Amino acid sequence: MTGPRSAVIYNPVKVGDLDLLRRIVSEGVASVGWPEPTWHETTPEDAGRGQTAQAVKDGAELVFVCGGDGTVMAAVTALAGTDVALAVLPAGTGNLLAANLGLGTDAATGVQVAIEGGRKRIDVGAVGDQCFAVMAGMGFDAQMLEGTSDTAKKHIGWLAYVGGAAKHLRDRPMRVRIVIDGGAPMPRRPRSVIVGNVGRLQGGVRLLSEAEPADGKLDVAILSPRSLRHWAELGWAVVRRRRSVPLMETYSAERVEIFSNRAQPRQLDGDLIDPGKTLKVHVRHRALLLCVPQPAGDPDLAYDSSAAKRAAEGVRAAAEEKA
Repeated sequence: MTGPRSAVIYNPVKVGDLDLLRRIVSEGVASVGWPEPTWHETTPEDAGRGQTAQAVKDGAELVFVCGGDGTVMAAVTALAGTDVALAVLPAGTGNLLAANLGLGTDAATGVQVAIEGGRKRIDVGAVGDQCFAVMAGMGFDAQMLEGTSDTAKKHIGWLAYVGGAAKHLRDRPMRVRIVIDGGAPMPRRPRSVIVGNVGRLQGGVRLLSEAEPADGKLDVAILSPRSLRHWAELGWAVVRRRRSVPLMETYSAERVEIFSNRAQPRQLDGDLIDPGKTLKVHVRHRALLLCVPQPAGDPDLAYDSSAAKRAAEGVRAAAEEKA
């Protein structure tokens, strides 16, 4: 056997059919002569960071991660600063990093992307000792996640977030001070402040149109709608990919600090963290080696992911035949 040693970090709660996942991964790596990976299950006490670190210690050169946003973020945190590649295998309703890679909810496409060899070093954002690959946020975006049930996501996918968002459209704005790269504090009364490395939300909606994953900068969006009409105008401009979005200020920075007068809901890569009065984020330039669809040099991580999906049909079919 030739090829990298690999490991699979999986969340048993998010993986609906573990036997099928094992066959998909096994067929994929066997098709290119790679050795069988080791398998590591996450626990309620450890979302995957410890398991990923152990896999690396045991010699893994590539880590497949299959689970929700929390599982992926745990693996990103463990792999940041190493030369071990991360391959995302979507589970359940998918996750933010999978959406930005154009993988949807298809684990076979994730395996195909990994074995095709597309690799790209991307930046990550760091909050304390945690790292994220997509975005962090304080305010409405975290409220939306908090208001969306796992049951709804299971049945209708990313559209469930629309219901979670509707519950908080009329909430009062935050009162914050935002400091960009150590500059003068900027007082604002936004509904949400989002700090992103790549631009897509669930459903493929691109919020941060100028975001590039390896430019050494994080993109900051300050959203300040005051009414339902404002929300509609903002949302329409984002969906239409307009260069100028009403009621949204944007900046780029290596370091962003947000200070609120009261504790606010917060999220990292679509996973809720404890509410807090501050959110301090800095960039770690090119810290993560990520498996991406070819051509790996394109700034859009999802560029031509449809080609990988078509190429994965053989792996998918072989796995289903062995059921």
